[in-house]
Amino acid sequence: MDTLFSNVTVVTMDEDLRVLFSAFVGVTDGKISYLSRKAPEEHPAQIINGEGMVLMPGLINCHTHLAMSPMRGYADDVELHEWLEKYIFPTEDKLDGRCVKAATLLSIAESLRFGTTSVSDMYFFCDEVAQAAAESGIKANISRALTLFGEDFDFEKDVRCQEMVALKDKWHGYDNGRIRIEASIHGEYTSNHRLWDAASEYAINEGIGMHVHLSETKSEHEACKERYGLTPAQVLDCHHVWDAPAIAAHCVWLEPEDMALLAKRHVSAVHNPCSNLKLASGCAKVEDMIRAGMNVCLGTDSNVSNNNLDMFEEIRAATLMAKGRSLDPKALPAHAALLMATVCGARAQRREKECGMIKVGMDADLILLDFTQPHLMPCHNVMSHLAYAANGHDVVMTMVRGKILYSAGKFTTIDLEAVVRELAEYVMPRMFGGKKEG
Repeated sequence: MDTLFSNVTVVTMDEDLRVLFSAFVGVTDGKISYLSRKAPEEHPAQIINGEGMVLMPGLINCHTHLAMSPMRGYADDVELHEWLEKYIFPTEDKLDGRCVKAATLLSIAESLRFGTTSVSDMYFFCDEVAQAAAESGIKANISRALTLFGEDFDFEKDVRCQEMVALKDKWHGYDNGRIRIEASIHGEYTSNHRLWDAASEYAINEGIGMHVHLSETKSEHEACKERYGLTPAQVLDCHHVWDAPAIAAHCVWLEPEDMALLAKRHVSAVHNPCSNLKLASGCAKVEDMIRAGMNVCLGTDSNVSNNNLDMFEEIRAATLMAKGRSLDPKALPAHAALLMATVCGARAQRREKECGMIKVGMDADLILLDFTQPHLMPCHNVMSHLAYAANGHDVVMTMVRGKILYSAGKFTTIDLEAVVRELAEYVMPRMFGGKKEG
C-alpha cells in the first residue's frame, strides 16, 4: 500500500451515498485498494492523518475554457454576445501557443487548488492545452472548437478540422487514457450544416465524444428557430451530432421536446450556474432535464465569465438556483448537486468506471478538505456542509491516480512561479500591450 488516509470522514458518493466516520482509505498503484472503518493490517509507505478532515472524490468540471485566464476581469457586466464580439474575440486573436500553454497551466493550478481532478476543455491551440494537462497530471477531455461561417468547406483542407485530427492522433489515450480527445462544434450559431455533417461523421467513425455549446441564450435559441423552424438541439440532431457520445454545455433554454430528444440520444447536459447568472443568460431547468432522463453534470465555463474555477461554488449555486426558480426548498438537494459534480461528471466524460466515487478498484482521484475551519463547525451533516458551506479554499490536498498534485499550498507538478513570470513577461504584454514581448 502506497498511501493510507487514516481516521478520516469519507464521503463515498457510491450507490448508497455513504458517509463513513473515522475510516481508512488505502491507495496502491494509483487505485483505491482499501476502504473500511478498521485499520488495515498492511503497513503503508505513507500515512496521511485525516482527523478533522473529509475525504471525497475529486470534482469533475465538464465545461471550461482553461486558456482564457489572462482575460479574467477584463470584461464584466455585459451580455454574452457583446462580451464575446467586443471584448473576447478581438483579444483571443492575439493568442499564440505559448500564451495558451501558460494560461492553461495557471487554470489547472487553480483547478487543482480547488479540488478538481478532471476537466472537459474546449478551445484552440489544443496541442499546448494537452501539453499542459500532460505535465500537470490532471485528467482532461480536450476538444478543438470548430466554427464555420462561410459556404466553402472541405474537411480535408479546413485548418481547424485538421488541427482536431492531428490532436486526436497525437494525444487521444495518452497516459492510459488520462487525456482524451473529443470533437467539438462550438455552437449552432457559429457554424452550419457542412461542418455539422463532417464533424459528427468524424466523431462517430473515430469513436470519440462530442462537445457543443447548446441553447445558452434566449436570442441564440430563438434565432435558430427562425432560421430553421427547429431548436438548436433538433437541427443538430438532424445532422447526427448527437449520434456520438455528447455533452451539451449550458442548455439554459431547452424546451421539453429538446429534453426528451437529448435523453433519448444519451446526451449529458453541463449546467454552468455561475456563468449563466453572471452573463444573465438565464436559469437552466435542471430538475426538468433530470426528470426527462438526462444526465446533468456541472461546469464552471471559463474563469472570465465566472470568474473562477471553484466547483464548490457551482455546487452551491446549482442547488440555490433550482430552489429559487421553483420556489421549492426541496429542489435539487445537497446530495443531488454533489452527485452532479462527481458521479454525473464521470458519466459525461465516459469515465464512470474509473472515477467519481470512492470505491475499491476506482482510480484514486481524491480530495481532502479541512473541516476544522470556523465556517464548517459544528457539522451536523457532512453533505450539507459540502454543498452549502464549503468552498475550494477548504481543499488541502488533491490527488489524481494516487499522485498528490496539490498539498498545503504547494503544487508538485506545476512551477507556479515560472508560470506567473511567463504571464507577466510574455502573455499579458502580447495580449494587452505594455511591456515588449519576449
